[in-house]
Amino acid sequence: MAQNLYGPRVRIGNWNEDVYLEEVELMKDFLEKREKGKLLIQRNRRLKMHLLRPMQLSVSEDGYIHYGDQVMLVNPDHPQREEAGLFLGGDLSLCMTPDEMQAHLSDELQLPCGLSAAHTTAPVGRNTFVVLSVDRDATGQVLRYGQDFCLGITGGFENKMLYLSSDHRTLLRSAKKSWLQEVHLTDEVSHLAWWQATFLDPQLRLEQEGLPVQANEKIIICHRHTNQGLAAHRHLFLRTYFGKEAEVAAHTHLDSHRAEKPKNYWMLVTGNPRDVSSTMLDVRGQPAEDSGTVGPAVCRHIQ
Repeated sequence: MAQNLYGPRVRIGNWNEDVYLEEVELMKDFLEKREKGKLLIQRNRRLKMHLLRPMQLSVSEDGYIHYGDQVMLVNPDHPQREEAGLFLGGDLSLCMTPDEMQAHLSDELQLPCGLSAAHTTAPVGRNTFVVLSVDRDATGQVLRYGQDFCLGITGGFENKMLYLSSDHRTLLRSAKKSWLQEVHLTDEVSHLAWWQATFLDPQLRLEQEGLPVQANEKIIICHRHTNQGLAAHRHLFLRTYFGKEAEVAAHTHLDSHRAEKPKNYWMLVTGNPRDVSSTMLDVRGQPAEDSGTVGPAVCRHIQ
């Protein structure tokens, strides 16, 4: 079998000059992109830096949630009957999830942006939300059961607010795994971004209407337009930019007693007053004297 004895080293004249000029142009293009920060690896690092930027949660002094508070939305751990490996256990926080392909090609978020539930329980840019009023500036006022509110997130970016939104499912728009009502982030403020906090116990729900929403307590978060509850599907996995995470959708899962299932349980988690770098999840289950904090009920009695 004949061997090819020709290679780049035997090129002479114009052939060698063309190869050299091509290499020079490639190097110039690379150096120019690196200087301007347009390399894929540089854009990828900037996006990750924003999404994983440490954030500080608001501290609730009275045990309630207020407009303007920075909180984490956490689906608390609950007993399950799924086989090992087919169910994500532990606390899951609602997180911003950019499209995996777009995240590798751009340093900006592509709208609408997706959502998922992850094991990230440290406050960072992708899981820290702001409780916002829908009609007027009510910063500092207490959020109450039955009131409309918005959930905004910056993702670690400055001067860029996205809002948790949803709409009725269609043949072209639905959740990827469950095919239920999709939940996403968008920069448009409309009635599709309105949510309500509902008391957990259905038998006491009417009595709690209009009362303040307690921080770090289980509640139901319902979409105002479709009346569907925010749900974390721990058995449906998504391959995201940050690894394997659970799907989030808007659907009310009811048991035989017409009560919401743990899939619809959420907690608005605030910061630890004794340690700004931690959350109230870190002191859950510990004695008050060890954690250096008090619960909502104790705070109300002190007032």
